[in-house]
Amino acid sequence: MCKSPYHNFLKALPKTELHLHIEGTLSPNLLFFLSQSNNIPLPTSPEYATIEALEERYNNFVSLQDFLDYYYRGMALLITEQDFEDLAWDYFVQANKDGVRHAEIFFDPQAHTARGIALVTVVQGITRARARALEQFGITSKLICCFLRHLPPQEAMETLVNVQSHFFDDSIHGIGLDSAEVPYPPELFKEVYRLTKELGDGALLLTAHAGEEASHTYITSALDNLKVGRIDHGIAAAQSEEVMARLKEKGTLLTVCPLSNVKLRCVEKISDLPLNLFLEKGVNFNINSDDPAYFGGYILENYCQVQKAFNWGKTQWYKVAEAGILGSHIDDDHKKALLQNLSQVQEQWQYDLE
Repeated sequence: MCKSPYHNFLKALPKTELHLHIEGTLSPNLLFFLSQSNNIPLPTSPEYATIEALEERYNNFVSLQDFLDYYYRGMALLITEQDFEDLAWDYFVQANKDGVRHAEIFFDPQAHTARGIALVTVVQGITRARARALEQFGITSKLICCFLRHLPPQEAMETLVNVQSHFFDDSIHGIGLDSAEVPYPPELFKEVYRLTKELGDGALLLTAHAGEEASHTYITSALDNLKVGRIDHGIAAAQSEEVMARLKEKGTLLTVCPLSNVKLRCVEKISDLPLNLFLEKGVNFNINSDDPAYFGGYILENYCQVQKAFNWGKTQWYKVAEAGILGSHIDDDHKKALLQNLSQVQEQWQYDLE
């Protein structure tokens, strides 16, 4: 429980969650339920003996690959359209509690189609949850198809062929690049991104994970070769004055995930993240939860832990919230509405927390 005097203020800030893997919201509770309902046995290893044992194992990832092993094992339990709707709906319920007003959700189609789950099953399940979230909570959302970079680029190209029809029915709104970052540099997927940009006539969101466990050169490659408009993670930008200057000049947003970075040993503690440096250098970033069921907290918990580590004032938090709104893949009218909401929070808290 966050004990900061800023807690209610942090909760009130209108949040745009732009780095959220829907498969990474599969809680141990839902995982055990799906195992039973879909008649898929869990491994016999001790960490799968109870929900509590699995939660404890999630506290002790030693690397990105260690996490991914559990991540892919968990998503193997997602079978039906209802499973995907339940998964996404659970996320939206929590997001609403945390003050999320817009979410841009990643999903990994290759991880599902490779095990015989039809793409339409995944997309329709998530789309139904998105519609419910809009109706019941007023949360708008986009869906981003991520390619698994540890698989051959040709497989990503084949996946693009399968998903492209969804670019035109308002169910998929862009592409990303995730999974183990090293040794799979962004330029391997240059042609996939070029074709996606051509297919969408420039209207689709192009983003990519870069500079999480790899160096700042991966960020440069994503910008130069993939022509992305956003960088997911991007904390390695702090290694290069040139990269930070470039990000500032273009207004490119980094979607930073603090608890994730600690859990996956990218940094030892949240205070080691270069967030103050980014603020000083004018590098835009926002705060996100990445895979919250595995990393110990949804977006508000990430906000609270950042506040605990850096003891920011209202000015810094306004900047972070504003950057997330401006860097989101929504139209100008929608951005204006969210910025107006942010201004209302500014007014409400004008004389507090001084």
